[in-house]
Amino acid sequence: MSITGGCQCGAIRYELSAAPDRVSICHCRDCQMSAGAPMVAWAVMPAGNLKITKGTPATINSSGDSFRRFCSQCGTGLFYVNETFLPGLVDVQSVTLDDPSAFPPGAQVQTAEQPAWAAHIHTLPAFRRYPGMD
Repeated sequence: MSITGGCQCGAIRYELSAAPDRVSICHCRDCQMSAGAPMVAWAVMPAGNLKITKGTPATINSSGDSFRRFCSQCGTGLFYVNETFLPGLVDVQSVTLDDPSAFPPGAQVQTAEQPAWAAHIHTLPAFRRYPGMD
């Protein structure tokens, strides 16, 4: 099984040799600040299942033992590693997969840190495109 993905500009490409062990939406403050978004979807798997096929991601220590890898050209967040809490594992931002619908989330984590409104986001009106931009 070969699953591919990459950053927005194409400078970084990767391949997964197997499906993730689990996919979760994380609401932690570290993810919020890193992504500039209320939540991030992560696909966790053994680090050996991830192969970078193009480019070299930049790495930043985002907090304590947490390391985030991203494209230094376009800024797309790609991977998260924390050997203290997730030894031998890598989290891949699942929406960076070429098919972001391939592995739907099975849980939400760190909900204690989500913005209060995020728990009700599913009740908001939904538009297929930005209103007025049909």
